[in-house]
Amino acid sequence: MADLTCAALPDRALLSLGGDEAAGFLDALVSNNVTGLEPGQAAYAALLSPQGKFLHDFFVTPDPHKSGLLLDVAAERLADLQRRLTLYRLRAKVTIAPVDGVRCYALFGGAAPSVAGILFNDPRLTQMGWRLWLPEQAEPPLPLAGPAAYDAHRIALGVPDGLRDIEIDKGLLLENHFEALNGVDFRKGCYIGQELTARTKYRGLVKKQLYRVQGAQPLPPAGTPIMANGQEVGQLRSVSGSIGLALLRLDATSQDLDVAGIALQAARPDYAGPIPEAKT
Repeated sequence: MADLTCAALPDRALLSLGGDEAAGFLDALVSNNVTGLEPGQAAYAALLSPQGKFLHDFFVTPDPHKSGLLLDVAAERLADLQRRLTLYRLRAKVTIAPVDGVRCYALFGGAAPSVAGILFNDPRLTQMGWRLWLPEQAEPPLPLAGPAAYDAHRIALGVPDGLRDIEIDKGLLLENHFEALNGVDFRKGCYIGQELTARTKYRGLVKKQLYRVQGAQPLPPAGTPIMANGQEVGQLRSVSGSIGLALLRLDATSQDLDVAGIALQAARPDYAGPIPEAKT
């Protein structure tokens, strides 16, 4: 594991969906198929508003200790996700509760680790590595890098973080490459917000998407407008030094871009494929 990096992710938390009906209950609500997962597997999924706007993203993996699922979520939004899932529970025999006493780590950049704990592949991209959950008293398998190391790795690959890069109740899945990142299944049954997501895909309605951007000097904070020919054409999202992610108008990505006076080079993430074409 010499080339493997282990980064602590203190901003993540686990939410337990317990019971034999957990997978079916969640599958009816979220953008991806979360049924039939085996231990060590995970799915990436989102919960949307009825209008199809982004609310939460998370990883879903089987609970190795009991019947049900574990959701790897943004810690600061766990309570909101728990509340929303509880509203949808109705008569489903599912328990919904945070998991205490655990810590999250990202492992990336080397060979597959052999460690105890809850370990699963990051289902978005192979290069993203693995997620590892350990009891808080357990030692991580390697000396720790900080969250900034993980963010630099993620941003270099052009992978969004739901908490930092997608506006709550405004963002769309296909603006943020959820299909390319294995986060939406267009063959599954209905789920909340499906209509807008499907219409965006099949009518070619995507007008802006997430791009990787780079400047010759450190970039300003997230939220700074990106300009082209004196007009705002996007907004900076996550930043790591001189690289970052930005939501850009697709018709402006080939123009000369700048943010706070810093010239930018924009590139589609390697995994994202060509610009989606509008359909008549």
